[in-house]
Amino acid sequence: MIGAKKELSSEQHTLYTEVISEQKRVVDKEKNIYQITPKYKRYRVYIGRFFELKKGLHSVFNELREAKRNDYLELMINSGGGIILEGQQFYNLIQEKFHKRTVAYLDNYGYSMGALLFCMAEKRVAYEYSDFMFHTYSGGAHGKGGEIKARVEHSNKKLEKFFYDLIVKKGFLTNHEFEQMLVGQDYWMETKELCKRGIATHVIVNGDELTAKEYLKYLKKEKKEAKKKKNK
Repeated sequence: MIGAKKELSSEQHTLYTEVISEQKRVVDKEKNIYQITPKYKRYRVYIGRFFELKKGLHSVFNELREAKRNDYLELMINSGGGIILEGQQFYNLIQEKFHKRTVAYLDNYGYSMGALLFCMAEKRVAYEYSDFMFHTYSGGAHGKGGEIKARVEHSNKKLEKFFYDLIVKKGFLTNHEFEQMLVGQDYWMETKELCKRGIATHVIVNGDELTAKEYLKYLKKEKKEAKKKKNK
């Protein structure tokens, strides 16, 4: 049973919270064994640009930080990216409150910081026409020469490590590809490529949620059937 929804919006993101009542599922009828899922909260955040200029996001983060051990987070990503420092706040929140209890949906695109947010989730769900892009960060600095140099060197070291840990350590890009990305290469990917690389763990097709492996088999089957029809 699902409780009442609670909505909380910032400029770019919207949070919906639902209380899911305790659920009982029969595992063995003969032995009267049940699997019980205790009551929990589902936090669902619709993600837009990472570009908050007001304090609205404070309310969203504060609500998420009230999460308990059984609660979980869903991220509905439709984002062209934005400020990395804001995206890192989501990373910190996931690590603190929703570690291994985060699901991300690529609904329908994630570029730049939107792509990195998708990579943060334990389960990563794409759709047939989802769109995705990795690239390096952009930014600027002003001030005295020495201050600019120190700031750029510090930021570059920190952000490269952040990108590396999310992308290369998880096997989504090779070390060579990552080096190319840092000097300006963009990596555009559709759903098939996301599954091949393990970036997407699941894909929703025709009302079913397939694993990445199942989806790649589905595509092969579709291709074979299309070829047969063409040769008739």
